[in-house]
Amino acid sequence: MKSSHYCWYILSLATATHIFAVAMPMMCMPVLFSEIAGDLNLNLVQIGTVWGAGYLAGAISGLGGGLIGDRYGTKRTLITTCLLGGITGALRGIATSFIGLSTTVFFFGFMTTTISLNAHKVAGEQFSRHRLGIANGILSAGMGIGFMLGSMISATVLSPLLGGWRNVLFLYGSISILFGFLWFLPGREPDQLETTPSPTVIPFRQALVKVLPMKNVWLIALVRMFFTAATVGYAGYLPLFLRGVGWTAVSADGALAAATGVSTIGVIALTLLSDKLGLRKVVLIATALVVTTGIGLLSVLHNMMVWLIVVLVGFVREGFVATTITTTMETRGVGSQYAGTALGITVAFMNLGGFFGPPLGNSLATINAGLPFAFWAAMGIITLLVILFVEETGQRKGGLTSTNQVT
Repeated sequence: MKSSHYCWYILSLATATHIFAVAMPMMCMPVLFSEIAGDLNLNLVQIGTVWGAGYLAGAISGLGGGLIGDRYGTKRTLITTCLLGGITGALRGIATSFIGLSTTVFFFGFMTTTISLNAHKVAGEQFSRHRLGIANGILSAGMGIGFMLGSMISATVLSPLLGGWRNVLFLYGSISILFGFLWFLPGREPDQLETTPSPTVIPFRQALVKVLPMKNVWLIALVRMFFTAATVGYAGYLPLFLRGVGWTAVSADGALAAATGVSTIGVIALTLLSDKLGLRKVVLIATALVVTTGIGLLSVLHNMMVWLIVVLVGFVREGFVATTITTTMETRGVGSQYAGTALGITVAFMNLGGFFGPPLGNSLATINAGLPFAFWAAMGIITLLVILFVEETGQRKGGLTSTNQVT
């Protein structure tokens, strides 16, 4: 029987990878946009396009990244993508124009998407259905911690300390490369649970033929697309919006940091609750409702109530994401064997939402500064409507059993 210490070691390494190689290098961008825009002479729509460029790459690479993880294994995939993610992330720091920055952010997005997909695939390989929700919750908490740290220190601490936004991006790139080497340490491909099939090479065609007909996977993909359009657009615009209505830079960045900080608590609480109840859909509906309402209120509230709203939205946001990931993996016929491919489909759509959500929302700011939040709230309403058609996959409906590992 595989040591539980090894399971937790692999999960800890995957979580740290989420924090330092994915989340911090991503979330540093919104708080650095003010400095970057001044240096490169970018307008608000161009900023939204840059912010969405990485998500466009994720929409293209999501399925491919999942297939690669299923085909070549998580360890080799994570080593390669962390190394390349560090290089492309650092290249953002040499951009001298809108085109240059958008291009480097685009290629960086290819790597971070594949890293995150395979980090969650590790959880599916290491943990049984009874712990799968909390394992994905821990990974999402790591993402929340990275988002919090990236938004908290990148502009107000690291940029003055290192001499500007370019050196901040160089630093994050170096850290990502370090994690590429850290994935050599396990010494072997992480094993799967004894209750799952032995790791085998899965041809691309077999994985696609197996997963593509699954209606529930496509519904979850749509859920993630509209939810991400709302939350990514909101997160990228919030610091700029708050500065525009008179908040100080520290307070504006602090609001985003607070939202991402509480997500680390919320994701653990919500995934534990989901596992305890054996229900996923109820958690998805409740959290999407909070996010939609909160973002909608920001279109009319610009006072200190903003703090309460962003904290509530932040508390449930990563819990929603973790639950959609678990629901995908629990979909009958998926299991850990085809998790990379199934998650790849949902992540491709998720990143598509991250691509179109920010620039479309930001473009409405020329009419009214609060109107982008109304647009993103509409995306949240569509999310809620699609969730109604998603199949319940929690333990009361079978969960991640041997039946849906292999058919």
